[in-house]
Amino acid sequence: MNFKKFLLIISVFFLSACNQFDQNNKSLVYIDQKYSNAGFTLIYEDKLKKEKKISKKIDNRSLLIFHNKIKKNSFVKITNPVNNKSIIAEVISNNVKFSSFYNSVITQRIAEELSLDPKEPYIDLVLISKNSTFVAKKAKTFDEEKNVAEKVPVDGITIDNLGKEKDKEIKIKRHKFLYSIKIADFYYRDSAENMVNRIKDETNIKKSVIKKLSKTKYRVLLGPFNDIKKLEKSFDEIKVLNFENIEILKDV
Repeated sequence: MNFKKFLLIISVFFLSACNQFDQNNKSLVYIDQKYSNAGFTLIYEDKLKKEKKISKKIDNRSLLIFHNKIKKNSFVKITNPVNNKSIIAEVISNNVKFSSFYNSVITQRIAEELSLDPKEPYIDLVLISKNSTFVAKKAKTFDEEKNVAEKVPVDGITIDNLGKEKDKEIKIKRHKFLYSIKIADFYYRDSAENMVNRIKDETNIKKSVIKKLSKTKYRVLLGPFNDIKKLEKSFDEIKVLNFENIEILKDV
């Protein structure tokens, strides 16, 4: 038999098998091809190291972050959804210990660049591939800023990573605190209901809901929460289920 024909037959068989698996597997979960996470970040302070809330120091003048899931030396885009300000940062380490409630640890400089509310430091974090044109355009700027930051105190930094004009004053809009914990998105409602039952059986959390996003997409949420302490408590309780990428969503 012709080798090319043989490969074609094998490929068709494989795809058919995968399709059959998809049809019969009632616990399929939507998986993002590109890592992203919405949630609270931890703004670094030296006292956090002294209080053993973090295992390593970071230079507060830098554009560097700690992350527990993203590979070291990767670039990420961090956005403040309140004002849509964004910045490029580099993951300097992925083995630093800090509370899993936070999706990252950022420097004081990054917080200031994004005009983050220190009492509610909510961000969107997206991994950027190395061949991304966005990274290519900003890599030179990133290196230049990093060199400047090493010589300039945090309070004196005025460089804008994205080339936009910085506001003369940092304005923080206050709003009602309202967040929900996103567990996962499912193809089937039955799968979402099974997840809700599992949460009830294996944790002390009873406040969970299923939100229908489309005919084939159902989201399991906990909340909403109007207090960060209650939010963090529920987030810690759900850790025993070992979910891959729990997110905190705002005003859902």
